Amino acid sequence: MRRLLEHRCFEFDVERAVFLTVLHRLFSTGGYGFRSDRACMAWKEDYLVLGLNGKDRNKDLQLHHLHWAMAWLGETLPDSQQKVSSKLVPRCTKDLIEENLYERRRDLFTNLDMVFFDTTTLYFEGGDLLGQHGYSKDHRPDLRQLVVGVVLDNEGRPICCEIWPGNTSDVKTLIAIVDRLRMRFHIRQACVVADRGMISREVVGELEDTNRHFILGARMRRQKEVSDIALSDAEPYQEVFGPRETSKDPAPLRVKDVEVENRRYVVCVNEVQA
Repeated sequence: MRRLLEHRCFEFDVERAVFLTVLHRLFSTGGYGFRSDRACMAWKEDYLVLGLNGKDRNKDLQLHHLHWAMAWLGETLPDSQQKVSSKLVPRCTKDLIEENLYERRRDLFTNLDMVFFDTTTLYFEGGDLLGQHGYSKDHRPDLRQLVVGVVLDNEGRPICCEIWPGNTSDVKTLIAIVDRLRMRFHIRQACVVADRGMISREVVGELEDTNRHFILGARMRRQKEVSDIALSDAEPYQEVFGPRETSKDPAPLRVKDVEVENRRYVVCVNEVQA
């Protein structure tokens, strides 16, 4: 962050301001009002945080400094750096930080061949260019919101996050994420694992037409191919986990592969859940 800020003239420590907001959100509980930047300023008075209070030079960090720091993270990059931006939102400072962090921790044997992707919605009061009314997972359709997507590697470490207008459907985000991941992190091949909210006939068709690797949840009752063929297949299941003997044992699970034309379905059965 400090390297990216070398040619900027902020008169406060932006890195410490961002660190404070992250620390506050990790520790603070409750509704939106408890996680706001204003609440963060009151929260920090009860803690000794390196570089933010005590005898350190940044003890006078003010609320508007947090606002400026957040604005810098979301600042749109010049046109020359927009080559890997999505169609929905422009490329910003946050993207550079994510890419630098990824490059910093990778080594000669780093192999990002599977990523996990999911989305949620964040609602708020007030104005924002991306704030739109849409399907609210927080059951607040009366407020504008953002759609936030997070991409994890197969060890559960975050790679990047994406933000879209609040009326963006999950189906529209999947292909954009796949393309942008390849360009931003120079991934030769990635297998995207996503929940069933991401799937549509058009998405599957585009994934197959471009030979992308993917694992998507299927709607059991809405897709005739699933309900009439995959779930009705007579081949026996293989047991992954048997009946539980203690409460800490994995849930019982049986699976089998079912091939339908060139599509592979993995059918999973949990008798206890059923």
